[in-house]
Amino acid sequence: MSETQTSWPVLCVAERRVLGVLVEKAKTTPDAYPMSLNGLVAGSNQKSNREPVLDLSETEVEDALVGVQQKGLTTRISGGRGEKWRHNLYEVFHVNKGELAVLAELLLRGPQTEGELRGRASRMEPIADLDTLRSVLRPLAERGLIVFLGPEGRRGTMLTHGFHSPQELATVPREETAESLKPARSANPPELANPESLANLQTEIATLRGEVADLRNQVQRLQEGVSTLAAQRAST
Repeated sequence: MSETQTSWPVLCVAERRVLGVLVEKAKTTPDAYPMSLNGLVAGSNQKSNREPVLDLSETEVEDALVGVQQKGLTTRISGGRGEKWRHNLYEVFHVNKGELAVLAELLLRGPQTEGELRGRASRMEPIADLDTLRSVLRPLAERGLIVFLGPEGRRGTMLTHGFHSPQELATVPREETAESLKPARSANPPELANPESLANLQTEIATLRGEVADLRNQVQRLQEGVSTLAAQRAST
């Protein structure tokens, strides 16, 4: 696969999940990486930082791992303590750390706004603000690794990863999160009639949402560490 490639393999829900988990755990709990099958099952079915929440069986996770292995995206490692798995996404996608963190969050949660994505991906790699995020998104979009679901750069526009089938992409929600960014109507709001005021409010809301996401991510990281330790003990 070349660095200019714009067509990427279609991944099913389970394949997206296991890839997202491999990247996430490699970044947030490196001592538990490469990952065992038990650890991947626990990470795939984790209730925090997942959309949708899944209940995959061990067989379904293993099938997903084999599927992405056949696409060259993972490697199975055999050793004295059983089989482990690692991802090959740096080599295959030719991305840097920040770009891979963004892709992992999209694989784990699906479509989201730039504000949501910045806060969530920052738990893996630092992304200071929306301008920094956009500098990460631009090359990913040019190569088809991410897809904007509305006008690029507009506040509230959603984006997703580039591993959907065309049929699935056509059904991906495009407006739900953007609608939630709109200020509520008031009986007599003359200042909201000003487009600049509306833009400022949307910017402030997106910033606040990113800050809340940062706090949630700190809690989630602690929860993930506990889950990983429990999975490690179960696999030994």
